[in-house]
Amino acid sequence: ICKPQPPTKRIFHSFKRLMPTNESMVDVLIIGTGVSGLIAACELQRAGRRVLLLDKGKGLGGRLASRRIGAATFDHGAQFITTRDARFAEILKEAAKAGTMTEWCQGFNAAADGHTRWRGQPAMTAFAKHLAKDLTIQMETQVSAVKQADDSYTIETSAGTIYSAAAVLLTPPVPQSLTLLNAGGIHLESAMHTRLAAIQYERCLAVMAVLKQRSMIPPPGAVLPTSGPVSWVADNQLKGISADSSVTIHANHEFSLAHWDEDRMLSGQTLIDACQEWIGTEVLSYQVHGWRYSKPMQVDAQLCALLQASPALVIAGDAFAGPRVEGAALSGFAAAETLLAHLP
Repeated sequence: ICKPQPPTKRIFHSFKRLMPTNESMVDVLIIGTGVSGLIAACELQRAGRRVLLLDKGKGLGGRLASRRIGAATFDHGAQFITTRDARFAEILKEAAKAGTMTEWCQGFNAAADGHTRWRGQPAMTAFAKHLAKDLTIQMETQVSAVKQADDSYTIETSAGTIYSAAAVLLTPPVPQSLTLLNAGGIHLESAMHTRLAAIQYERCLAVMAVLKQRSMIPPPGAVLPTSGPVSWVADNQLKGISADSSVTIHANHEFSLAHWDEDRMLSGQTLIDACQEWIGTEVLSYQVHGWRYSKPMQVDAQLCALLQASPALVIAGDAFAGPRVEGAALSGFAAAETLLAHLP
């Protein structure tokens, strides 16, 4: 548990509809619909609190990201989920019963470690949609500032809409969250600001390549190279998510940082060339996505951070509980408990 320290809108019709209004105040407004935000929202709503989530993207889930190119499907963000925490394990079991998660494997070589790697069904975004099914979510809403208004907060968007909340949970990458607070004139204590500003992230260029024939990657469908510019290459057809042959390639941080501002297609071709021994067939087409905040380089000592106690302002995410999907979930649990302890 945390301890106090001395934009055009599109609504997902599978979720509860929210009609834009400035007349009512929610108990907690959550910025970001990654796993931390979704888990926290579920916990808060289960406790009877009115919760609203805002996200600038078209698709929820953060790095639980999937994309289609023709008949090929790609998980181009988080590749799988593991769990050791009983609460999160129960959520995965519920998702499996609902048909949105399934077991992929227990390792990627002959010496399996016994830990189940779960994948989304039909792809990783399915797990995010499972968590979000009963939540009120406003997508394509770019938050521009978080401001304090006496005993509550006002949240301004780039489109000029204003939302009011008794408490706020920030779940974007830490640098983005600090930018929103700074834009709203919320100044943190020096020690807290220094602590958060020290958190940096790895970058990752992700290539999604459609193949003419099946790749040379052996079952269960992934290789973790130990040298060169590539940190991960997976066969999405072997993984069980793609009708057509396709691979996802993740560049390591060093390559991604060095080539971040260069032509993405040229960088993608370099990564494809580096994977020829595993691809082994013609690449018909490919796309490249850049993850600026792929994985935190430092993990905070707390599971989340209570920035202000009254009105409650909390920041959470995988930078507070570890750079895995389960880490983001544990941070979400902690954030919900902290907010419930500080809400009226």
